[in-house]
Amino acid sequence: MADAYEEVGFTTARTGFGERPGIAVVDFQRAFTEDRFPLGGRPMIEHAVNKTAELLKAARAARLPVANCYTAYSSARDAPYWKIPAVLETFHHGQPCTELDPRIFEPDYDTVFCKTAPSLFFQTAAVSFFVKERVDTVIVAGCNTSGCIRATVNDAFSYGFRVAIPRECVGDVEEGPHNDNLRDVERRYADVISLEEALAYIEEVRKRNS
Repeated sequence: MADAYEEVGFTTARTGFGERPGIAVVDFQRAFTEDRFPLGGRPMIEHAVNKTAELLKAARAARLPVANCYTAYSSARDAPYWKIPAVLETFHHGQPCTELDPRIFEPDYDTVFCKTAPSLFFQTAAVSFFVKERVDTVIVAGCNTSGCIRATVNDAFSYGFRVAIPRECVGDVEEGPHNDNLRDVERRYADVISLEEALAYIEEVRKRNS
């Protein structure tokens, strides 16, 4: 079956890795990773959390920078016009749903950002953090693929970073939007890779810097 995007010149050719990666972990907060919350307990996200824990273990061993973020507001008044009631009603500072999942959070290592929009990079210090750390490649993990992951990828690309997404480390509510968005950003902004490939790259960087 013909691919209309390919016919007009879109390509999935690799951008490739740079010299120094940083890890961006988006919204693996309890609201999305625990089934006691309205948005939590989705199988794809559960799988992605566990795979991201593998990615982060390797990244921390290699002493690479990790930006871990969550979404929270003082109340619905300082939130944008989300069409998701649970976000407006429960994503408030200090509430349990905003806590980072302990499987992917190392408080003595990670740099934590609170974001107020879909992208990790929107009006946060994440760009400055990665620039200070001399990062040229951002590896993105988290949820949801069709929302905050896509927004973060778009912004990382716009700020001039190489962007890689380990497929196993991102998740969504449904498989269709997840796959559609990975396919689309791979045509435009990012390399969609395997976790195995990401781990091999991190190990290569670790050896080079040891």
